[in-house]
Amino acid sequence: MSEAEGFLSRPGGERLAWRRVAGRGPTVVWLGGFKSDMAGSKAEALAAWAGASGRAFVRFDYFGHGASSGDFRDGTISRWREDALAVIDELTEGPLVLVGSSMGGWLSCLAALSRPDRVKGLAMIAPAADFTEKLMWPNLTDEARRDIVEQGVWLRSSAYDDGDYPITRGLIEDGARWSILPGPVGIAAPVRILQGGADPDVPWRHALALAQALEGEDVVFSLIRDGDHRLSRPQDIARLIAAVEELASA
Repeated sequence: MSEAEGFLSRPGGERLAWRRVAGRGPTVVWLGGFKSDMAGSKAEALAAWAGASGRAFVRFDYFGHGASSGDFRDGTISRWREDALAVIDELTEGPLVLVGSSMGGWLSCLAALSRPDRVKGLAMIAPAADFTEKLMWPNLTDEARRDIVEQGVWLRSSAYDDGDYPITRGLIEDGARWSILPGPVGIAAPVRILQGGADPDVPWRHALALAQALEGEDVVFSLIRDGDHRLSRPQDIARLIAAVEELASA
């Protein structure tokens, strides 16, 4: 598999790292999760699938993530939405299938709402729509909320990597601007959602609420009863690739 890579220049001198597999359309675009990067197992598996099947594929790191520049604590949903749209507008042509994991599911919806003529399908893994105000904020301790309100930041421990990461007042306040639930969500394109029943971060009922809020009729919600948040087991990745292949071949 031959995969080109580079950096996309953004305002303020920031740069977004990207990788691209050349192939036929529709182009599949990977949108990763909060504090993740484009080198994760699902993104790698999709890149390998794209190379083997001759499908165009693009993945990237948001501002403050992975190989991209910027301080993570300065990131917001607005900023990461702009990153996704910049990648779509400058690195792709023609119809698209967006694949979003966790926060990337939310951003995929925001991108589809902004580029409805180009997005022909969405595949989402544990889509964390509105997670800042509906999943994160309600579950914080009083002390954590006080730190965010009074000091502007709270350090949260991660279950997925080493070290703490900052949750800022700017992230929480900005996230509320992009709320899409309870809907309706004006996306008519076909959607496939994979959701773990044992996901501790995105409850399956939250993901189902997004599925029910979508205006399109071609929506399939798959509950993987023993699945976790990442859904990175071989069988989970096989389900993801099958869903993406279905959307891309339609």
